[in-house]
Amino acid sequence: MPDNTRPAAYTASARILHWLLALLIFGMFILGLSFDSIPRATRLWWINLHTLVGLLLFALVLFRLFWRIGHKPPPLPEGTSDLVRRASTGMHHLLYLLMVVIPIVGIVAYIWHARVFDFGLFKLDFGVANTRSVYEPAENIHKLLAFVLIGLAVLHAVAALWHHFVKRDGLLWRMWPGGTA
Repeated sequence: MPDNTRPAAYTASARILHWLLALLIFGMFILGLSFDSIPRATRLWWINLHTLVGLLLFALVLFRLFWRIGHKPPPLPEGTSDLVRRASTGMHHLLYLLMVVIPIVGIVAYIWHARVFDFGLFKLDFGVANTRSVYEPAENIHKLLAFVLIGLAVLHAVAALWHHFVKRDGLLWRMWPGGTA
């Protein structure tokens, strides 16, 4: 599609945040799936790393949400149906909701597993006793929601590719690195 007919793009800041969050989320998912195959001797170190990166990811998601409040997304391409507009809005809201809820549930699981946040220079211990009745369901919910998030992210990517290759409406260029704003 020629540049002059492409829909307006997201800002460079929005694109950087989008792709950074996507990479971190998929990386965290892969690491989380790997825990059972990591040797016990180093597993706690990897779990702590997963948690610390998860906290960073959570902070970036909150930053993105607050940033988004003051920065409306560019309009969808002309001719986008009302159904697609609603589905897009719903999908984005659900993705944001999961990106907020998953780390909160993960923090609950981590703390009630009596784990200590090790930031390298200091440790943060909430002094909560190991409570299986809290951390097991929280871990299970955390994992389930992570699978839902990845599934929705893949569906989101498939929709963007459908717009690019089938609809040819230039929608993918709105978020593509190097796209024009």
